[in-house]
Amino acid sequence: MKLVGFFNRDGGTFKTTDMSAYEKRAEAAFREAGHDFDAIVFSGKEIIPAMERAAKRDDIDGIVAGGGDGTISAAASIAWKNGIALGVVPAGTMNLFARSLRVPLDIWQALDVLATGEIDNVDIASANGRPFIHQFSAGLHARMVRYRNAYSYRSRLGKIRASTKAALGVVFNPPEFEVEFEAAGMRERRRVSAISVSNNPFGENALLLYADNLRSGELGFYTANPLKPLGVARLAIDMLRGKVRENADVMVMHPAEVHLHFPKLRSKANCVMDGELLPLQRDVSIRLHPGELKVLVKQGLAAQVDASERREPAA
Repeated sequence: MKLVGFFNRDGGTFKTTDMSAYEKRAEAAFREAGHDFDAIVFSGKEIIPAMERAAKRDDIDGIVAGGGDGTISAAASIAWKNGIALGVVPAGTMNLFARSLRVPLDIWQALDVLATGEIDNVDIASANGRPFIHQFSAGLHARMVRYRNAYSYRSRLGKIRASTKAALGVVFNPPEFEVEFEAAGMRERRRVSAISVSNNPFGENALLLYADNLRSGELGFYTANPLKPLGVARLAIDMLRGKVRENADVMVMHPAEVHLHFPKLRSKANCVMDGELLPLQRDVSIRLHPGELKVLVKQGLAAQVDASERREPAA
């Protein structure tokens, strides 16, 4: 294939990597595997426009993006809109999409796996037409990200510390708001402290919430009842244990579409999409697009996916 690599030197692991050496190793790995491949290192501000320009060319089959979850989310959106393949090099803090794709978290090992890999088709979701690969959320998560963004940090460790402080702040000041939703034939209005809609249901992963399978044809739709500080703490503990579904305050559904309406939306209300804090709209329509994103995965991985995992969307 004709591929172009885009590496964000400002992203996580790349900050402490010899990017000249990494660029050369990437080109060698892909060319040895028979691909026409060029790698380019960009700053965080430059990389998204560069990927957009490349994706519009008619002579490339895909892009290989390296960086944090924000870079990967943007790359997935660009690849989906232009019908080209995406390879993911996990160089961020969480690397959630890479975990779902089972790409090695070591940035050097990832090159060999992607270079010798194969194309698979996975699901991608959108909220009011804006694509996302991980989740849309409002309430607890959005407040935590807003608190975290108020702190300054320059390293991965600094980001983790800021996230910890922000999480503690949310525990003692949880939000509460009204939402009307329609999903899987159900219409309901309720008060909640949190809403999350994920691209495929979250797996039973301790601490990090990400999908084990990106081919189910279903969204994960989660709401949490109004919570006091003790309830938020219990929810956090269940997240650490990978037992969110067992929390009595959490509702879980697996629809193909979710329509949200916030009747008493505050002017400065926020949501989070793939880690980015955005203004929350009064009405949000979330859809799954089954199998519409082409991705590079480990050779043979697609064949290992059991037929039961590639099931039809739930009624």
